[in-house]
Amino acid sequence: MKMTTPLIKRNNPFNLKNITLAFLLIFSIGNGRAQEVYDLTRCVATGLEQNFSVKVARNQQEVAENNHTRGNAGFLPTVTTTNRLGGNLTSTTQKMNDGSENNSRGVYNTTGSAALELNMTLFNGFNVQTTWQKLNELKQKGALNTQMSMENLVAQIVAEYYYYIQQLNYQNNMEYAVSLSRERARIDEDRYLLGASSKLELLQSIVYLNEDSSRLARQNESILESEVRLKKLMSLENLEEKIKLADTSIVFNSELVYAELLNSTLDLNTSLQIAKKNHVISELDYKIIASRAYPYLNLSSNYNYGYRGYGTGNISDYGELALSSQQTNTLNYGLTLGMNIFDGFNRRREKSNALIEVENQQYRFQQVEQEIKADLLTVYYAYENNLRLVQLEEENLNVARENLEIALERYRLGALSGLELREVQKSLLDAEERLISVKYQTKLAEISLLQIAGKIMDYA
Repeated sequence: MKMTTPLIKRNNPFNLKNITLAFLLIFSIGNGRAQEVYDLTRCVATGLEQNFSVKVARNQQEVAENNHTRGNAGFLPTVTTTNRLGGNLTSTTQKMNDGSENNSRGVYNTTGSAALELNMTLFNGFNVQTTWQKLNELKQKGALNTQMSMENLVAQIVAEYYYYIQQLNYQNNMEYAVSLSRERARIDEDRYLLGASSKLELLQSIVYLNEDSSRLARQNESILESEVRLKKLMSLENLEEKIKLADTSIVFNSELVYAELLNSTLDLNTSLQIAKKNHVISELDYKIIASRAYPYLNLSSNYNYGYRGYGTGNISDYGELALSSQQTNTLNYGLTLGMNIFDGFNRRREKSNALIEVENQQYRFQQVEQEIKADLLTVYYAYENNLRLVQLEEENLNVARENLEIALERYRLGALSGLELREVQKSLLDAEERLISVKYQTKLAEISLLQIAGKIMDYA
């Protein structure tokens, strides 16, 4: 024993204090800096305020709101004015039959005019009223599009938030695996130094410890990727800034009821409401085309003012002009009644196509409704199954933990082989990972159900 102990210390792979130092150093880098703490509410609020896709949707909604005006619909008259001020400078030479000439030079005349014109549609086959209704529907559709963009963003942020927590839990699980492997290697080292174990068993323990430490180091990459995605969804200006989540575990609602979700879906689902709007808009488009069959009545009026000033220059043998200026004031008004009697059957063709589009929009609404109901039912089945799996995996984890305690004690006593201990250890770690995974899958199902039911903004 005196000959072997120094040899072990010189070889140094059995010095457990240094064996995972390189791996653990990775996680300490950068942790010294202050980190912003984000809970789920702050993440969602920040995303809704700063996310670029939501900003674009809000701008598009504002455009639809700006278009919803009485003037754009045709209720209001149009008024235009035209004004002109000018003049001319004239020189004239007139030759008479008797050979004499009359000459005028530098005669300056001025002219000016002003016109004010008003046009207004009094009746256009209810086209104006229908256009006003369509603009209102487009405004509401713009608001629904913004709402859908916000709901999609909230669902993505919540899913990524809990995915980040899932990866942190995986990391904790892997750290626990490293601690178990380190304890096993310590036991094997002590047993080897006492001559109660072979060098092969100690080397195998070191291999397992290095394997678990390597997995732990690689897990840090998954955490960083998820953190960047979360910051991207929030549109944080500095993506390199470290953040810290307020939550450390995945919490889900296990009390969702299918009947309540279905009723909420039929009333609040945004995709379904947009499909309804599209159907209403198609009906209004048909009415606009049909309005062209009615006569139209337009009011028009204009006022014109004209001025002409006659100037004088150097006049020879011509005399003074008798007229120095002239002004005119004219007011015109009238009603125009007209009707499109025949347009080559184009209106009939357009009405027929518009009716087909109305029918298509009805089919699209029914299709969206069926797809949403199917998605709700499918996700709810997965949700219920995941709830059962959570209970099962929790029971498995308790059994696996008890099994490991027994296995470690037997291993210390030499009544259990290293391979058998590794299998027990792996069973525990697998049970923990399965539980973490099924909890996350349950949370994803909850997020999907709330989004389908139009309640995803409850997270905001």
